[in-house]
Order: sequence, then structure tokens, then C-alpha cells
Amino acid sequence: MRNLIRFILINHFIILFIVFETIALLMVFQRNTYQQAIALSVSRNISGYVNSKIFSFRQYLDLHETNRALLKENERLRNSLLSSYKLKIPAAASVEFDSAWDQQYNFISARVIANSVNKQNNFISIDKGRVHGVEPDMGVISGEGVVGIVTGVSDNFSTVIPLLNIDLRISSRLKNTGYFGSLYWDGKDPKTAIFGDIPHHVTLNPGDSVVTSGFSAIFPEGIMVGTVTDFDFEGGNFYTITVNLSTDFRKLNYTYVIEDKFRKELIELENVSGYD
Repeated sequence: MRNLIRFILINHFIILFIVFETIALLMVFQRNTYQQAIALSVSRNISGYVNSKIFSFRQYLDLHETNRALLKENERLRNSLLSSYKLKIPAAASVEFDSAWDQQYNFISARVIANSVNKQNNFISIDKGRVHGVEPDMGVISGEGVVGIVTGVSDNFSTVIPLLNIDLRISSRLKNTGYFGSLYWDGKDPKTAIFGDIPHHVTLNPGDSVVTSGFSAIFPEGIMVGTVTDFDFEGGNFYTITVNLSTDFRKLNYTYVIEDKFRKELIELENVSGYD
């Protein structure tokens, strides 16, 4: 209290000036319409600026939950796509959709919790596991394209071998011509991969899309892999094609694990038929 009184005594001229100035300004603004309009405009601008900053800060705090909500919504939309279903009855034009189609692909959303891009054998960890329906050998994609294949599963987590691993090969095809081959990473640039086994008579152009072939029970047909950036002859018979990957692994945060409901049936049939 003594310090407060001492402060007032030392600065009483400044305090009186501020009080009288405030009273004068209030009288001016109360009696003059023009000054009132200016004051209101300034107060609105200040209030709007402060509110916008507060709103932006709240959005930043809610960003994680917003992303999770969007991920779940995308999961629901992917599961409702016609491409996720398989026709049960050959000529079923007059049959109800629910009874004529079986859902073949189910998409399970997952968040990336660990990721590497600077090794020869990179791995990714995600926050979904066995209790969520994830199993080994399931395909994993992002919103942009192919990510990799599930290799290990615990109750609540899974490890994924991504395209950025020299031991992984993905059956892919050129979208515009249908020619298929094998896509793999050469361990160099995390933005590109190599696409081989395409014969030299096939017409290629920079920008051609490379998608999954659908020749496995891992990825549906037509999932984006990347685009052709460069190509050269390999031994005179096949191209060596450089593909710019559609998934940016350095910014990978969210993924979808693909469950193929017909996978077990297909594998059992292939085993009976003696396929390798």
C-alpha cells in the first residue's frame, strides 16, 4: 500500500493528465456523430483483429481432432465407393444394390507414429493393429496414392514396409495403355521409384500415370502410384522408367489400410491350383 501511494505521489501529474484526457475524449465522442463513427470503426477493427487471432489459435489447438474427423469421414466415403464392392449376381440390373453387391474392400484409417526415409530399408509404424482388423500383407495407401504393405502386427500397432524399401516390389501398370510391370525403389531419391518390364515398343510420355495393376490380393486396381518423369532402354528390350511417386513420404501423417474381404478365398484357390 505504501508503495502504491508513493507511486501516485511521484506520477500524479501524469495520472491527472490521463484522467482529464480520457474525460475530454469521452465528451467529444458523446457529442459528435463523426467522432463516434470513427471510434466505432476503430473498435470494430481492433475487436475483429483480436477475435480472428483467438479463432486462429483455437483452430490450431483443434487441428489434431479436425484431422482425425476428416480421416474418419474419408474412411467412410472410401468404404461406400462402388469400387469397394464386387457384383454377386452377373445380370443384376434389376436387383437391389444391397443384395446384388458384396463389399470387397474395407478401408481402416490409421495415423503414422514413426517413419523413416533416409535408409535403404525404411519402415513405417501406424497406430492401428490386430484389434482394429489389421493383418499382415494388407495394402496401405494415403490420400495421394500407394504407401506400402503391412508386415508386422500387434494388438494396437502395425509396421509397414513402404515403397521406400529396396526389398519391396509393387505390381503396377500404365494407366493409358494397360501395360503392366514391376515398380521398385532403387534406394536413392525418396521422391522417385523405378518401373520396369515395359517393352520398348510401348509409347511413353512424361506425365503418364502409373497405377496399381490389381494382380494381387493386396491393392485394388487403379490406385495411384506416380507419374512418368523419364525413361530409357534397358538392354534394348525393356524400358527403365523413372516414376515420380504420388505419395510424399516426408510429409506422411495419415494412411488407410486396405482389407480385401475376398483375399483368403483367392489365396486358397491359388494354393490349390499350385500357383507360386
